Amino acid sequence: MLTERQQLILNAIIDDYIGTAEPVGSRSLSKRGDIKFSPATIRNEMADLEELGLLEQPHTSAGRIPSNKGYRYYVDHLMNYGALSSHELSVLRSFFADRMSKMEQIIQQAASILSGLTNYTSIVLGPEVFNTTLKHLQVVPLNERTAVAIIVTNTGRVENRTVEIPEGVPIGEIEKVVNLLNDKLRDVPLLHLKSKLYSEIGAEMGRYVNGYEELLGLLENVFTSKEDEDRIFLSGATNILNQPEFKDVDKVKHILDLLSEAPILMRMISPQTEGIQVRIGSENGLAAIRDCSLITATYSLEGKTIGTIGILGPTRMEYAKVMGLLDHLSKQLPTVLGRWYA
Repeated sequence: MLTERQQLILNAIIDDYIGTAEPVGSRSLSKRGDIKFSPATIRNEMADLEELGLLEQPHTSAGRIPSNKGYRYYVDHLMNYGALSSHELSVLRSFFADRMSKMEQIIQQAASILSGLTNYTSIVLGPEVFNTTLKHLQVVPLNERTAVAIIVTNTGRVENRTVEIPEGVPIGEIEKVVNLLNDKLRDVPLLHLKSKLYSEIGAEMGRYVNGYEELLGLLENVFTSKEDEDRIFLSGATNILNQPEFKDVDKVKHILDLLSEAPILMRMISPQTEGIQVRIGSENGLAAIRDCSLITATYSLEGKTIGTIGILGPTRMEYAKVMGLLDHLSKQLPTVLGRWYA
C-alpha cells in the first residue's frame, strides 16, 4: 500500500508524463503548486516507487516514467473520471441530435467522433455482431482434400467457403465434429465461435475425434469470415503516428498491420464483462500492441449487450478523458439505436 505522499507523487508524475511524453524529474515536480516537498524528498520517494515497479528510469541521468504497473495503479486507485469538457459535450450533443437513416452510419459516425476527440484509434463493434448467431453448420466434401463449409445464421444469412481437409482425416471424423458443433454452438454469436471452439469444444473433440488438432485449424478457417470487415468500424488508424513514442517505423507497421485484421480486432474488443475495461500494455496479450492501452465499454439495450466501443492508444493515454467519453457515449448510444429494436 502506498503512502499518501507516494500516491501524490505518482499521480503527478503520470499526469505530467501524459501531457509531455518526457521523463519527469524531481526538480520539475517540486515546482508544482500541489507538491510541497523538497527535490531531495521527492527523489527518495521516486526511488522507492521505482523499487516497487511503479516507475522506470529510461536513462541514468533522466527523470522517471510510469511503468505498466504504475499505470494500472493509477487507473485502479488514483484516477477520477466524469465531467466532459464543453467542447466534448457539444460534439456529442450534435451527434445525438443528428437524424441518421442507417444504423451503420450511426456506428461509423460514433467511431469517427471518438477518434477525433481523443486523437487515438477507435474501434466499434455494431449490434449485428452480437445479434447474429449460428443456426446450423454443414460441411460438404468435394473430394478427399477439399470441402465446402456452409454456415447458416439466425438472420437467414448463408455463408460458404472452401476449406482444405487435413491429410489423413476421414470424412466420418469431420461429420462427428459437425454434429458436435451443431449441438454445442447453436445460438452462439458468431463473434464468440472461435473462442468457444478452443476453450470448450477442443477438449471434447480430443476425447471423441481422431486427428482433432488438425481439424481445429480447419474449423478456424470456417469461422473466419470475410464479412467480419462489415461488422467492425474503425476510425483514426493512423493517429498512432502523432504520438512521439511511435516514431519507430517497424513498431508502427506492426500496429497498422494488426488494425487491418478484422478477426483479431473483434477478439480484442469482444467484452469479457459488461461495463468499462482497461487493458494496459502486456495485458492485451498481443506483441504488436505491448506499448499500447486498450479501453473498451459495452453498450446495452433492455439489459442486453448489443455492442462494444474501444479506444486504442499509447500507454501514455489520457485515461480519465477516454473513460469519461466512453462512459457517456455507451450510456447514450442505445437511445439512438433504439429505433432499430422497437
